[in-house]
Amino acid sequence: MKNKILSLLALSVLFFSCEKSEEASLRIRMTDAPGDYQEVNVEIEQVSAQIDADDPNQSGWYDLPTNQGIYDLLEYQDTNSFEVAYDASLPVGVITELRFLLGDANTVLVDSVYHDLKTPSGQQSGLKIKNVNIPDDGVELLIDFDAEASVHQTGNGKYMLKPVLKVVDTL
Repeated sequence: MKNKILSLLALSVLFFSCEKSEEASLRIRMTDAPGDYQEVNVEIEQVSAQIDADDPNQSGWYDLPTNQGIYDLLEYQDTNSFEVAYDASLPVGVITELRFLLGDANTVLVDSVYHDLKTPSGQQSGLKIKNVNIPDDGVELLIDFDAEASVHQTGNGKYMLKPVLKVVDTL
């Protein structure tokens, strides 16, 4: 009886030690299509990803290592881009939502005058992209933050940032 218990114990240890936690790397780069503004500055504070993992125990929200800062989107056009999130190790599965949490230092330069960019919910719930697969070998996303389509002048001369983001490439 003692030998059977020891055998079952050894078998269960072997079974659970063979079970591996699948993880993949994620990098996020950002670029912009040309626009009619002199500058479009956005302050990125945090990038987070909600993961529907192949292993349900690993599903949930993950804060990604983020290059925080204020970026003039118009400096990153054509083949230029900047790395906004890097070396993230995430479970394999699907990113059901990416969130880019913005700070308050968002501005647009028009006719050599800076204007604040009001961003409804950009500081609370963030800017969102949905449903991106994370393959076993990892992924690098190139996201277009379309400044031209995102900046709107209101009737009273103020400016609003209603971000238009899309994944343009996986590298």
